[in-house]
Amino acid sequence: MPRKEPIREATLGQLLDETVDKWPGRDAVVYVDRDFRLTWRQFSDLVDEVAMGLMALGVQKGEKVGIWANNVPYWVVLMFATAKIGAVLLTVNTHYRRAELEYLLRQSECENLFLMDGFRDIDYVGTLNDLVPELKTQERGRLKSEKFPHLKRVLFLGAEKHRGMYTLPEIQALSVMTSIEAYQARQDSLGPHDVVNMQYTSGTTGFPKGVQLTHVNIGNNGYWIGEHQGFTEADRLCLTVPLFHCFGCVLGVMAAVTHGTAMVILENFDPLMAMTSVEEEKCTAIYGVPTMFISMLEHKLFSRFDFSTLRTGIMAGSPCPIEFMKRAIEQMNMSEITICYGLTEGSPVMTQTRKGDSLRQMTETVGRAMPAIEVSIKDPENNTEMSRNTVGEICCRGYNVMKGYYNNPEGTAKAIDEGGWLHSGDLGTMDEEGYVTVTGRLKDMIIRGGENVYPREIEEFLYRMEGILDVQVAGVPSRKYGEEVGAFIILKPDVAMEPEDVQDFCRGEISRYKIPKYIAFVESYPMTASGKIQKYKLRELAAELFPQAMQEAPKA
Repeated sequence: MPRKEPIREATLGQLLDETVDKWPGRDAVVYVDRDFRLTWRQFSDLVDEVAMGLMALGVQKGEKVGIWANNVPYWVVLMFATAKIGAVLLTVNTHYRRAELEYLLRQSECENLFLMDGFRDIDYVGTLNDLVPELKTQERGRLKSEKFPHLKRVLFLGAEKHRGMYTLPEIQALSVMTSIEAYQARQDSLGPHDVVNMQYTSGTTGFPKGVQLTHVNIGNNGYWIGEHQGFTEADRLCLTVPLFHCFGCVLGVMAAVTHGTAMVILENFDPLMAMTSVEEEKCTAIYGVPTMFISMLEHKLFSRFDFSTLRTGIMAGSPCPIEFMKRAIEQMNMSEITICYGLTEGSPVMTQTRKGDSLRQMTETVGRAMPAIEVSIKDPENNTEMSRNTVGEICCRGYNVMKGYYNNPEGTAKAIDEGGWLHSGDLGTMDEEGYVTVTGRLKDMIIRGGENVYPREIEEFLYRMEGILDVQVAGVPSRKYGEEVGAFIILKPDVAMEPEDVQDFCRGEISRYKIPKYIAFVESYPMTASGKIQKYKLRELAAELFPQAMQEAPKA
C-alpha cells in the first residue's frame, strides 16, 4: 500500500534506518562479478563506521564531500555516511578531465574529495596530484592548497596508500574515535530540508552549475519512482547506470532503499554482465538508457539468457526508440517497464508512466505528473499555461524543485520563476489525460546516451584553437546515442584544417563524450533577421550532412 501522505519529512538516514529495522537480513547490495553481498544490517553497519570515521577526521555538517569514482561497492555506503553526518555528497562525473575537475572543485568550494585510481584512460590520482601538488608535501588532513583554498582532505577509495591521502580502511579504523553519543547528536541536528546532495549539470544555460538537492527532494522522489514500479522488499533491481547521475542515485538507490529492494550493481555497464546479473540474481527490474537496452537486445548471446524474472524497470536519459521499448516489453519480459522524465534540478523526475498504462502511453509519452508535483505546459513567450495538445515549455512545481544552484543566484532565478515553477527548457505537449510528450528543446542541450552536453562549454573550449574564427556546436541525430556532438566551424582566412585536428586538440582536455564526432567546415551559419544563430536549423543541417549517424549499428 502506498503511504497516505505524498510527502514525508525525513532525512536519508531515517529512511535507511526504517528499512534496516524492517528487513535486516534481506540483501541490500550485491555485485555479481565479485564476492560482495551485504544485507541491510551489514550495509547500515558499514555506513555508520564510515560516517563516524569521517567525523573523527573533522568533517563538519554542511561540508561538501566529493566522490570521483565509478559504481564501486563503497559508493552507496558513502552516499548514506555523508547524509548521516550532515555533509553534502558532491558527485563528480567519472569522465571528467583536468579542466573540468578544476572548475568543479573551485566553483563548489569542495572541502573533501574521495577518489579511486582512475577510469578507462583517465588517471584520477595523477590528475589530482597535478592540480594539487601540495598533496605530496603536506600533512594529511591539513591540506592548504593555493589553487583550492577550501580543500582540506583527500581520501582514497581503497586500501592503496597515496601521499597526502587517507585510505578507506584508515577512515573505518578511526570510527572508534567518535562516540555513539556524538554521532547521534550530529544526526539529531539535521533537518529534512538540509542540502544532502550536489550534482553538476549544465542546467538550462551556461557552464555546469551545482544543483543543491535536499533529503526531502530525493527521498520523496525516489519513493514514488519505486512505488510506480510496484517495488517491494521482494524485488531485485539490476542497476547498470552511473551512480553520479540522478538516474543512479535517486531513481536507483533511493527507490530501492525506500522499499527494501535489493540493489544488484554493475561497476561499469557491460551488456553481458548486465544479462548475467539479471539471470544469476533473478532480478525483477533493470534500469538503463536506451543505448544500454539496445546493446543487450542486439547482443549475439541475448537469446541464451533467462529474463523470466524481470517485470519492470526504467528506460530514461534520452528519447526512447519505440521499437526497442516494444522489444524490451516482449523479449525481456518487462511488461511493466516505465519511462521517467525530468531534470537534475527537479530531483529529477516530474513525470513517469505507470503499471497499467496502455502501450501507446508507455512508448509514445513520458507519463504523467508524479504525486505532489504540478506539471504545466507554458508559453515560452509570456509564461501562461497552454491549452491541451499544444506545444510549449514543460515546467513543474512542487517539493522536488531544487534548493537552488550553489553560489549562483542569477542562474537559480533563470531556472525557477517567481511562481516557483522550474523551467525545463524542453518543449512538449500534454493530452487530456495529463500524459506529456517531449517534442523538442528550447535550449541547446545535446543529450548523448544519457550524458548532458552543453554546446557553449565546447564552443568556448574550441575558440582556444589556433585557426578557428567561429564555432557552433549542435546535436547530430544518432541511432546509437540519440544524439552525437557536431561542430560547425568557420576557419580564419587561408587556414587549412581536418576534422581529426580538432578532435586531437580536445583529447585529454575535455571528456571523451564531449569531443565532436562530426565536424563540418562552413562559410556561414543560418541566422534570424536580428542576427541570432538558429541552432535548431544547425541540428537540421547536421541530420542532412551526417546521415551515417542514423545508420550506425549499436555495439553488440
